[in-house]
Amino acid sequence: MYKKIISFTAIWSIITAGALFAEGFNWEDVSGGNYGARVLLVNPKESKIVFSACSGGLFKSENSGKSWRRVLSVKGGSNRVNALAFSPSNLNLVYAATDKGLYRSKDSGERWEVIFRGKNSKENSCSAVLSTSRAISVGTKAGLFISGDNGRSWNKQRGDLNNIEIFNIDAKPGQDKIIYLAASSGIFRSSNSGESWERVYVRFSHKNENEPVIDNEEARDEDSSAEAHFVKADLNNISCVYFSGTRGVYKSLDQGKTWGKVGEYGLLDRDVKMLCLWNGQGILGLTRRGIFLLQDERWKELSFDLSAGELNYLVLDNKGHIYVAAEKGIFKAVPVNFARVSASPLVQEYLKREPEIRQVQQAAIKYAEVNPEKISQWRHLAAKKALLPKLNIGLARNSTDLWHWESGSSAIGQCGDDLLRRGKDSLDWDVTLSWDLGELIWNADQTSIDSRSKLMVELRDDILDEVNKLYFERLRVRAELDNLPIEDRSKRFDKELKLEELTASLDSFTGGYYSEQSRLIIRDRP
Repeated sequence: MYKKIISFTAIWSIITAGALFAEGFNWEDVSGGNYGARVLLVNPKESKIVFSACSGGLFKSENSGKSWRRVLSVKGGSNRVNALAFSPSNLNLVYAATDKGLYRSKDSGERWEVIFRGKNSKENSCSAVLSTSRAISVGTKAGLFISGDNGRSWNKQRGDLNNIEIFNIDAKPGQDKIIYLAASSGIFRSSNSGESWERVYVRFSHKNENEPVIDNEEARDEDSSAEAHFVKADLNNISCVYFSGTRGVYKSLDQGKTWGKVGEYGLLDRDVKMLCLWNGQGILGLTRRGIFLLQDERWKELSFDLSAGELNYLVLDNKGHIYVAAEKGIFKAVPVNFARVSASPLVQEYLKREPEIRQVQQAAIKYAEVNPEKISQWRHLAAKKALLPKLNIGLARNSTDLWHWESGSSAIGQCGDDLLRRGKDSLDWDVTLSWDLGELIWNADQTSIDSRSKLMVELRDDILDEVNKLYFERLRVRAELDNLPIEDRSKRFDKELKLEELTASLDSFTGGYYSEQSRLIIRDRP
């Protein structure tokens, strides 16, 4: 059974590694001369209509980015557009959250009006917006404001949401009673369209000792100061919600009551800015320098050929095309399938320069002392235990009583007359041998061995699973590094650093065996 588990895991990992070389993305620059893009919005029904917030205002394209025209200029001081949103009931209604208030267009971006301004600069700086069938919510640097009358009046939310910075707001379309928002103090959920809020993930603040710690065990184990950047409700599961932050991606299957950490294999940077749910494909995560797709519990980078500087925003259209707002403009990717090219020879070529996976597994098992033969040896020795007797040795001191000696002399003071003398000591000892012949049939130690065997099998499986992931992850990173252009120094540094990290992890599991074998292979190669 043990050998079958190893073989299946190795075969599956090789298949997954080969799939990496069979997929690709063609990135196209659709900036049209607009640089410093911060936010994007694609019409969910008409994918040709795209809005982009760049330096200088808001731009609109009606041909999937082939040409752009300015539709909104925010005047005075900071003129950034920080967030965009459609009305779910009317896609001609577009909202733009800016540093100078909330703007709305009723004709798909042609004319704009201000529908919200705060009392001070922080309230005026709008960072997030959400439109539902019941209300309009706008997040600012000083709290959350909600309007239930189409923007004519606004109510500031009190309590935990008072005067904190809001990062983003999200709700599942058609299920807008449940709303989530990411803020500087954690993740909040409303189950009644924003009438009341509950904090479901708490960020610990070192500046305020009265601030409660994270109430989620897995998150607390990672880092109690993890900041949540972005929250995303699952489109297909009302109970499922994700958030990304400085320590990676977390997932909840009970509307935020409990959180679990999503795996990090393949993720070069744990500081994930935002997430997109790609139906039928997986989860897209955006970091400063890369775009990653989570599939089969590992992240695959999709931005190899993308040289765009710092990445700011990510969005999908209804055809599965990816748009990215970046420092150097706006870029669009169309997935390309190269399945007609066989990847097996390429994978095998990389495997030739690595220690065999089975040898690495065996080294990890030996180093952790979880070899299956260990349990077999215990059982064999326990079966022989009944043949050995129990040996008991007894030892005691026996002292005789005191006795009186009469010398028989009548002379007073005669030596030895009427003396009380002490008897001599003696030592008693015994040896006993005993056998419990019933143990030849059943030994009670077998129960303890069965429990230890179960724990050892679980530990061995965990170690092998970790080693397999690290081994093939390192293989993928090597391939990615080989395909990077020499001039892309920033990405090359990240990949090389990741390669060293994976090597160190493999060495920690194998007691340095991996690096030692790698050096021998390099030395022996012609």
